[in-house]
Amino acid sequence: MNHIIRATPQLFPALGDVWEASVRATHHFLPEGEIETLRPLVRDCYMPALQVFAYLNEQNIPLGFMGAGDDRLEMLFVAPEARGQGIGKTLLRYGVEVCGVQELDVNEQNPQACDFYRHMGFEVVGRSERDGEGRPFPLLHMRLAE
Repeated sequence: MNHIIRATPQLFPALGDVWEASVRATHHFLPEGEIETLRPLVRDCYMPALQVFAYLNEQNIPLGFMGAGDDRLEMLFVAPEARGQGIGKTLLRYGVEVCGVQELDVNEQNPQACDFYRHMGFEVVGRSERDGEGRPFPLLHMRLAE
């Protein structure tokens, strides 16, 4: 049976693989060099600083994960081969219900993700021209509608 677990550092390398595959499938605006730079940061810096929850299949293989800090969703990625199965919805609902997620940022250049979060009840409350690292990738700031 598929299930969600709190990810331990031993799982971070496999989640890094999910991250990379997901980014390559959805973040076409990111140059190869950015992906290569971000991969170890996601695995070694960002994940350890967050509450990370992995969605595992019956064989305990991660198909997606989310990371939250305080009331913010900081990351949500689903393996490309597992998209469209409700995994993202399940993880986001878990984040809202268990972690108290109320806010998130999404790359404006990822329209599928923007539409997903709107569909899940989030609304745009602001915009930044640059991402959190200062790179020219605009972000939409979203909050769960009341």
